[in-house]
Amino acid sequence: MSDMKYFLMTAVASMALSAAMSAQKAEVPPYLDSSLPIEQRVEDALSRMTLREKIGVLHAQSKFCSRGVPRLGIPELWTTDGPHGIRPEVLWDEWDQAGWTNDSCVAFPALTCLAATWDPEMSRLYGRSIGEEALYRGKDILLGPGVNIYRTPLNGRNFEYMGEDPYLASRMVVPYIQGLQGNGVAACVKHYALNNNEVNRHNTNVIVDDRTLYEIYLPAFKAAVQDGGAWSIMAAYNLYGDEHLCHNRRMLNDILKKEWGFDGAVVSDWGGTHDTRQAIANGLDLEFGSWTNGLSNGKSNAYDSYYLADPYLDLIKKGEVGTDELDDKVRRVLRLMMRTSMADGKGHGALCSDSHYEAARTIGDAGIVLLRNKGNVLPISAAGGKRILVVGENALKMMTVGGGSSSLKVQREMSPFEGISAAAAEAGAIVDFARGYVGDVSGEYNGVVTGQDLSDSRSPEELIAEACAKAKDADYVIFVGGLNKSYGQDCEDSDRAGLGLPYGQDDVIKALAKANPNVVVVNISGNAVAMPWVNSVRGIVQAWFLGSEAGNSIADVIFGKVNPSGKLPFTFPVALGDNSAHALGAYPGVKRPDSPVFDLEYKEGVLVGYRWHDTKKVKPLFAFGHGLSYTSFKLGKLKADRNNISADENVTFSVEVTNTGDVAGAEVVQLYISDAECSVLRPAKELKAFSKVYLEPGESRVVSMKIDRSALSYFDAARHEWVAEPGVFVASVGNASDNIQSTLKFKLE
Repeated sequence: MSDMKYFLMTAVASMALSAAMSAQKAEVPPYLDSSLPIEQRVEDALSRMTLREKIGVLHAQSKFCSRGVPRLGIPELWTTDGPHGIRPEVLWDEWDQAGWTNDSCVAFPALTCLAATWDPEMSRLYGRSIGEEALYRGKDILLGPGVNIYRTPLNGRNFEYMGEDPYLASRMVVPYIQGLQGNGVAACVKHYALNNNEVNRHNTNVIVDDRTLYEIYLPAFKAAVQDGGAWSIMAAYNLYGDEHLCHNRRMLNDILKKEWGFDGAVVSDWGGTHDTRQAIANGLDLEFGSWTNGLSNGKSNAYDSYYLADPYLDLIKKGEVGTDELDDKVRRVLRLMMRTSMADGKGHGALCSDSHYEAARTIGDAGIVLLRNKGNVLPISAAGGKRILVVGENALKMMTVGGGSSSLKVQREMSPFEGISAAAAEAGAIVDFARGYVGDVSGEYNGVVTGQDLSDSRSPEELIAEACAKAKDADYVIFVGGLNKSYGQDCEDSDRAGLGLPYGQDDVIKALAKANPNVVVVNISGNAVAMPWVNSVRGIVQAWFLGSEAGNSIADVIFGKVNPSGKLPFTFPVALGDNSAHALGAYPGVKRPDSPVFDLEYKEGVLVGYRWHDTKKVKPLFAFGHGLSYTSFKLGKLKADRNNISADENVTFSVEVTNTGDVAGAEVVQLYISDAECSVLRPAKELKAFSKVYLEPGESRVVSMKIDRSALSYFDAARHEWVAEPGVFVASVGNASDNIQSTLKFKLE
């Protein structure tokens, strides 16, 4: 064959291939062409769908997935519980485990711990890491994060949320969402809204004034939507205005979609839907649940019986409802699909990687809060053959299993005892253990079994006697206790019975304090607890539920490998009655006669958490924002770039922070604003900015924080707008809400 003939044949073949590829590309319908704008693709897909296909994408087809449109090549959507790790697989239509061997995960610290870092970059790391695990497992939607406000320390689900302050939760939720959705996995921010207790959660009707609603309970959700760009929102179980929040006209249509411009999909909590007509008209887009109607028992594989399934289709066919709402819902679900299951270039993610374990440990290290350190008992020096006694069931018990939908099946979990023992052994210390108390010895949730046998038949007196006998011969005693994830403690669908520690732990701690002068209490919980022994022990560490790397993070802090820098994201009251909801008898609500509904009035209004303690001068056990360090910091005089501002101007505050100790560490500079001349009741002060700064010994740095008019405003319900009244304001800077170190006045013209 001549070169010319070969060239001509090659050219013809190349042209033919090019033409074929062009033709093939031309045949790709617009809705599958990822190079086109999403809205164009959504409209094209919508125009091709039949009525039944439209209905089909609005409800589940299994416990955790919803239908796609197979005829059009549109894939289904797969959800997974979070927000602390990727839930193990269950059967298609049952809650029983699917029996997979490759669905273990890394458990990240609970969101209370993340909030306690007061570090948005930790939140971004968290979202990115858990998003990679979700992506690897083929998930499109992560059911989290949660940003409901910590209103009462009895709420069993507080451990899944980001504390009592709307500004802190707003700042921390945004980077989590951005990190997560950067993997092509949607955040489903929950539980929108006013879901602030678990008892009677399906039939509590919250009564709250608009000012409180907009100032306290909505800001974190608004930030998630407008700043974080959340692709989906999960509606809550409870009622507001006598309408369930999964189909609540005001919350979903008026506020979320109209006021905030949310363009994503509203997902029901599992079984949170109760009425087809309300679901059609009042903003629900995607219904999930169990059994016939999403909540109560019924026939299996009954997903076509859901409220937004055949009952919706029947109403349309009868002409009783139109299709405008239907098309809006389908657009939102298609938009969600194109951002997730239909998105290109997402990569493959990673599961149980070294970097994810490192992220879990880093976040845990940064979120642990040192509450008390009398005589600098911490960090413990384990050198020279020191004898360390570890006491308490929580030193052994796996905490990743249990607690409700956030329960996980982990690849591994380092217990506090294992972490402390390993760190102490490196320094040549001798570690012993005593049980101290027996709590919940079970080790199973939803088919995931820990394999631990924690049974112990000894009496409380025998256990205390053993612990005290060993404590007398120890140089240090580390008591690891607190709550667990059993029903009635930190657990979904239940609230705590009281503020006190369960299982007689107070008696154990008091006895240990008498037996040994160097007692350190490590409290593992997602809630505040009473501490009647607070002045009898030298050290108190708030350790949270820390996930897979729990033991390592606790050991890092106790032995000084890490200098603690966490700050409390909620107030520890001395007694339950010091909390505003309980002081006013505004929990758990009043049952209506001849009705399952409980009316719960938020009588405390905007005075939630530290706002109540500061305004009413109720001394806390440990204040919001409190957290000690192994070094010391000095905050200089607060300065402002102007003392008089107009309504459209910003003001920048600055303060010099100096590490005056001998150890490198981090301080959280907290800026609070007070309205000195307000015409309405306002809290004594409110957090409006913060900055975490890392400093070497002797190092100083100027921290600047900018605020605008919104930081000076309250919500005027009558005018339905934010109002900043002209007059004098006070800016305060400190490292806790009860430790203000400098103030200055400025004026809004």
